[in-house]
Amino acid sequence: MSEEKKISVTVLLPAGRLPLDIMAAAHELAVKYDLGIYCSLAQNLRLMNVPESLVPEVKAALAPLGADFKGPGKFPLPRVCVGKPHCNLGLVDIEALNRVILARFKDRPKTKPKFKIALAACPLCCSGVGLTDIGVHATKKGYEVYVGGKGGPNPKVGRRIKRGATEAEVVDIIETLVEFHDRKTGKKQRMWKLLEDPEFPFAEV
Repeated sequence: MSEEKKISVTVLLPAGRLPLDIMAAAHELAVKYDLGIYCSLAQNLRLMNVPESLVPEVKAALAPLGADFKGPGKFPLPRVCVGKPHCNLGLVDIEALNRVILARFKDRPKTKPKFKIALAACPLCCSGVGLTDIGVHATKKGYEVYVGGKGGPNPKVGRRIKRGATEAEVVDIIETLVEFHDRKTGKKQRMWKLLEDPEFPFAEV
């Protein structure tokens, strides 16, 4: 008899914040079923080695606590640095901007992969703003916005498309980029592949 297939269940954590009740429930499940727990680079919580037959039970234990699970078509949660007031270099409460972005896109029915977003509270860009499809970092004169960055074996620094942006302008720019990506993408595509499209909506600044 073959061993049951084991998979991962990923709990989405906006800005990497892990609610204590979800933390406690995840720990209880991990102890009960001998699961692994991984805090991913995308700032989510991954329960590993979950037998497929237990996935509904695991989700049922976490969902009433407000847990949202990774799945196709969901708007990507930005990767967010800790920001002000938790970092003495932080210029803004970057988690607040993250909440505004998620509120704008929470009712979006489907988002095509595979672009990522990063937010940073200062120009040090600890969240990898320059190497992300859409990157935003704070300065003393507003936000700078980058597009088309990527990591991997052939990293590419994003193109700056806005300086001195307000919070509202940042969210509008992200919406424009997401809609452009959706219009130009079949199944999935990274943002850097669209930079040379003649209809790309922003010039480098």
